[in-house]
Amino acid sequence: QVQLVESGGGLVQAGGSLRLSCAASARTFSIRPMGWFRQAPGKEREFVAAISRSGSTYYGDSVKGRFTISRDNAKSTVYLQMNSLKPEDTAVYSCAARGSMLAASTRAAEYDYWGQGTQVTVSS
Repeated sequence: QVQLVESGGGLVQAGGSLRLSCAASARTFSIRPMGWFRQAPGKEREFVAAISRSGSTYYGDSVKGRFTISRDNAKSTVYLQMNSLKPEDTAVYSCAARGSMLAASTRAAEYDYWGQGTQVTVSS
């Protein structure tokens, strides 16, 4: 069982930055791919970013060049640095963990564990 707890959300003006953190309880954190997804009201869940066990990163088209995913295995934590935020980035952001030793994925259905989510609101 893996418990994930996000933090770092909040209200920011357009053009600003936020850093989200996701702390994992699992001792197997270092061998799990991790992902960030977001969901805005009335919209489907959207892939934001993923990071593999080895540190390879993947991004959704809408955030490329603005967001950066990273991980600190010593702290069992994955981060999402969000720069140049836009009002359309407003959503609940959730981190997710895949099974051990698997590849990173952009598909939400392939993640087994989810955090409760943290709200990010970008004002214009």
